[in-house]
Amino acid sequence: MKAQQNWKTLCRILDEAEAYARSVGKLNFDLECTAPEEGMEQAGEDMAILGRRIFALTHSKRYVAALTALKNDGEGLTDRQKRAVEMLWRHYENEKNVSASLDYRFDRAASRAYTAWLSAKRASDFSLFSGAFASIVDLTRKRVLLRDKQFPTPYDALLNDFEPGGSIPQLDAFFGALKARILPLVKRIVEEGRPVRTDFLTRSVPIPKQEQFSRAILDLEGLRRSALVLSTTEHPFTDHYGPHDVRVTTHYYENNFVSNIFTTLHEGGHALFMQNEPEEYYADHVADNMTCAMHECVSRFFENYIGRSEAFIHYLYPIFQKIGGKTFADVSESELYLAVNASKPGLNRCNADELTYPIHVMIRYELEKAFVNGELPVGKIPAAWNQKYKEYLGVDVPNDAEGCLQDVHWTGSYGYFPSYALGSAYGAQILCTMKREFDVDAAVAAGDLGKVGAWLTERVFSIASLSDPDEWIRRITGEPLNVNYYLDYLETKFKKIYCL
Repeated sequence: MKAQQNWKTLCRILDEAEAYARSVGKLNFDLECTAPEEGMEQAGEDMAILGRRIFALTHSKRYVAALTALKNDGEGLTDRQKRAVEMLWRHYENEKNVSASLDYRFDRAASRAYTAWLSAKRASDFSLFSGAFASIVDLTRKRVLLRDKQFPTPYDALLNDFEPGGSIPQLDAFFGALKARILPLVKRIVEEGRPVRTDFLTRSVPIPKQEQFSRAILDLEGLRRSALVLSTTEHPFTDHYGPHDVRVTTHYYENNFVSNIFTTLHEGGHALFMQNEPEEYYADHVADNMTCAMHECVSRFFENYIGRSEAFIHYLYPIFQKIGGKTFADVSESELYLAVNASKPGLNRCNADELTYPIHVMIRYELEKAFVNGELPVGKIPAAWNQKYKEYLGVDVPNDAEGCLQDVHWTGSYGYFPSYALGSAYGAQILCTMKREFDVDAAVAAGDLGKVGAWLTERVFSIASLSDPDEWIRRITGEPLNVNYYLDYLETKFKKIYCL
C-alpha cells in the first residue's frame, strides 16, 4: 500500500514535468522548422526557462523521496511501474549532482549551438560554430564527471547512456568487424564492379510531387494521418509528444528526389514506432524508454531492408512512373532498383548508400571518442574529419558544409551516432527472424506493409521500453546481437548487384 502511495506522488510530479517536456519539444520543433532566424534566440530562452521548471520538479524533495522509497521497496507495483522506477532512477543517478544553474547553462548553450551551426553550415565555415561546439563539449564533460558512478572515460559513460552496456571496447570490436569486411568490398566495387546506371537520379522532380509521394509512403507504412504532421527542416528528424502527436520532417531537393524517398521511409519508421507503442505505457510513465539503437533499427529497417529491396521497388515502380509522368519513361524497374542501391564512396552520411553508410558512422564514432575524451581539440575536427574521409572512403572533402558541418547532432549530443550502425545490425538480425515466420518479400511486393508493421508492433515495439538491449534482441531473435547477420546481408546483396 505504501508503494502505491509513493507511486501516486511520483506520478503527480511526472505528469506536470512531462507536460513541460512536451512544451519544450514543441518549441524545439518550431525552432527547427518554422521559427524566423531572429526569433531563435528567444525560442532558446523559452525552452531553457521551461527546462528549469522540469529540473526543479525532478530534483524536488518530494520527488526524490518518493523515487528513493520506490527504488528501495517496490512491493505491490506492477512490472511496468517497476520498470519506470528503474529508468527514472538511472536518470536521477546521472543528474542528481548537476546544479540548476549548470543545467540551465547547458540548455542555453545547446540552443545557441543549433543557431550557430545553421549559420556555419550556410557559410561553410566551421569557425562560426567551433566556439559554441567547444562550450557544449565542455559542459557535457562536466555533467558526466559529476556523477557518482564513473566509467573509464566520459565517452564510455555517454555510450552507456544511449545503449546500456555500450562501451568503447564493445564498439571498437563492432566497428572493427565492419572495417575488416566492408572496406575491402567497397574497394572491390570501385575497381571491379559492373557499371550501374544512375544518370536519371538527378532529373528534376517538382517539390509538390515529391510531397505527394512522401504522404503516400507514410500511408503505406501504416501511419495514422490524424496523429501525424509532415514538415520540412534543414536536417530531418521525427519527434512525438505522446502517441497522438507525431511529427515527421524531411528535406526536398528538386534534383535529388531519391533523398526524400528514403528520408521519408526512415523518419516514417521512427513515427511508426512512436504511434504504436502500447498506450498504457504512457499512463505508467514507462513509454519512450527504448534505446536509440532500437529506434534506429526500425527507421533503417524501413529505409533499407524494406525500401531498397527488390520487392519494394517492384511495388513502387508503377507509382514512381505515375507521379514522375514522362520524366522517367526510359527507366526500367531493374534500373531503378540498381540505381537506388548504387554504391559509391561519397561525402554525405544521410544520402550514403547502404554499404558505405556504416563507414560514415564509424568516422563520427572515432572523432567523438577523441574529442569528448579530450584527445582531439575541437578546432582540429575539420582536419581530422577530412583525413578520415580520405583514408576510409578515398574522397576529398571540398568544404566544411559538406564535411564536419553536415550533421546537426553535435549541437548537443554525443554518443548517438553509433546507434545508426547498431540499429542496422539489429535490423538485419530481426529481418532473418521475420523471414522465417512469413514471406516478407511477397507481402512487400504486394504493398502489404501492414503485415510487417503488425509483426513489429507485436514482437518489437511492445517490449522495447521494458527491456535493455541485450534482453530485447534475445527475446525477438533468440540470440544476442550478432554483427555477422548485417555483414552477410551487405556482402550478399552488393556482390550480386556488382557481379563480384
